[in-house]
Amino acid sequence: MSVLKDQLARTDVLNRLRRAEGQLRGIQRMVEEGENCLKIGQQFSAVRKALDSTYLRMTVCFLEQELNTRIQPDAAQKTDLDLMLKDMETLLARIG
Repeated sequence: MSVLKDQLARTDVLNRLRRAEGQLRGIQRMVEEGENCLKIGQQFSAVRKALDSTYLRMTVCFLEQELNTRIQPDAAQKTDLDLMLKDMETLLARIG
């Protein structure tokens, strides 16, 4: 079973999800109060971006966890792996 084991990574993902949840509640309020559709649309876009970013972060954390478990890199390789994963996360964030 694939589980995100790193507590810091889990906390980061959960905090991001809580922020997105707050944004969604804000959108609900905007709809209830009859806010302008363009403003609501901007908020939808922000929530989608937040969720996409959270998904990417979770995926990279999981990938790092699994690579470290399977290849058990030494300190130099671990540094290289961390840099590569950070670069990959930056590149993938630009896709959306």
